[in-house]
Amino acid sequence: MDRSVPPDVSARAPANSACRSAPPAASIHAVTPELEDLFSFLRFPSISTDTSHAGDVRACANWLVDKLSGMGLHTQLHETPKHPVVVAKNDHVAGRRTVLIYGHYDVQPVDPLELWTSDPFQPVIRDGKIWARGATDNKGQMLAHVLGVEKTLRESQGLPVNLIFLFEGEEEIGSPNLASFLLHHCDALKCDVIAISDTGMVAPGVPTLGYGLRGIACCEVILRGPKGDLHSGLFGGAVANPGAAMARLISSLHSINGKVAIEGFYDQVRPLEPWEREMWAHVPGVADSDFLKVTGSPGLFGEPGYTSAERTWARPTAEVNGIGSGYQGEGSKTVLPAEAFAKLSFRLVPDQTPKDIMEKVKNHLEWHCPPGVDIEVHVGHDGKPYATDPNSKFGLAAQNALRAAFDAEPVLIREGGSIPIVQTFRDILGSDTLLLGLALPDAQIHAPNENFPVENFESGIRLNQALLKELSL
Repeated sequence: MDRSVPPDVSARAPANSACRSAPPAASIHAVTPELEDLFSFLRFPSISTDTSHAGDVRACANWLVDKLSGMGLHTQLHETPKHPVVVAKNDHVAGRRTVLIYGHYDVQPVDPLELWTSDPFQPVIRDGKIWARGATDNKGQMLAHVLGVEKTLRESQGLPVNLIFLFEGEEEIGSPNLASFLLHHCDALKCDVIAISDTGMVAPGVPTLGYGLRGIACCEVILRGPKGDLHSGLFGGAVANPGAAMARLISSLHSINGKVAIEGFYDQVRPLEPWEREMWAHVPGVADSDFLKVTGSPGLFGEPGYTSAERTWARPTAEVNGIGSGYQGEGSKTVLPAEAFAKLSFRLVPDQTPKDIMEKVKNHLEWHCPPGVDIEVHVGHDGKPYATDPNSKFGLAAQNALRAAFDAEPVLIREGGSIPIVQTFRDILGSDTLLLGLALPDAQIHAPNENFPVENFESGIRLNQALLKELSL
């Protein structure tokens, strides 16, 4: 494997002409051996959802195997029905705590490619950040743990804990095979605590410990009308229009003030604790004004009575992720479409369950479906919400490690996103998870121009070293 990088990575031209020209770099960073490793890792287009990239996903897994084996760890590549799982361990010593570190080496698609300022799979450093698909989610954060272990092994000739690395290639498609993998290897993966860096920091330089995640339930709704598209002049007004019907159906999901209007949707919602609301009111970088700045939105909207941070961290939501019907081309084509679709997702909080929520969603959609169309609801992937005590012995150890790595007091938050495997870890392995995010709000995760500050990558390496030491005590 070629692990070299161009001498001036900041000035490298995009390999794909569809990418826009990159602006000049504000600063030049020395390309350290650690950055060389990360650039090699990032060059793999390990897009798990695209079958044409299956070979790239496997090549990326093989690169990991070589890297971990070269560090002296006992490393195995395990096959699954789709993409492989990589497991690596040190020599375990009786009486020591066992720490499992999880990450994923698969990445999101890069579309729309034309919005990238440089080739998404040719990493560059610009303005103090690494720009590439996977730079933050999750290759940069994950490799920081790997390189932290490598540095500790080099400096100390061993680790203070029993270590398990568990890296999968299917997180971006909902980890369909990881639960069964855990069940079949639960004895070999038994651990005291789990650490994951696949979440966020609230602001630059502010170390952040996540102690909760929202769950998720997804579905696709299809409304079918006539057997084919019709002339809207000849048949409009006489036959139901699936596009218009979908608009009415989608509008029924929320009240006019933004509260979810699905019957029973909030029945099992665990209310926010007063100490959480007080604590979050003082977290930097998450004020309503910060949400406006980061998103570029002209205004805020959501469930009344809550701040933007509270809405995203601790309240359930219903979202339209995609919607379509009829003619999509240039100009007009006066058709009455034969069908319409919408892709929906629901973020869940403790103590909601995906099964219960999806039953309520289906009942709502079927009850509110306008006349003259048939409805189909196809249930998609899901995941349970997660919450733990941030001040447990392991939570306090994580806070100490964050202080050491960033020289600042950590803040404690819940995350608005979902990592379904976290609750699965608890269900199968019986272990809680520390969420040690290094992503910034403007990291452009899942979007063009994904980026990761070099400083955060370097801090992540220090964090891993401090974390293993603190967890050993």
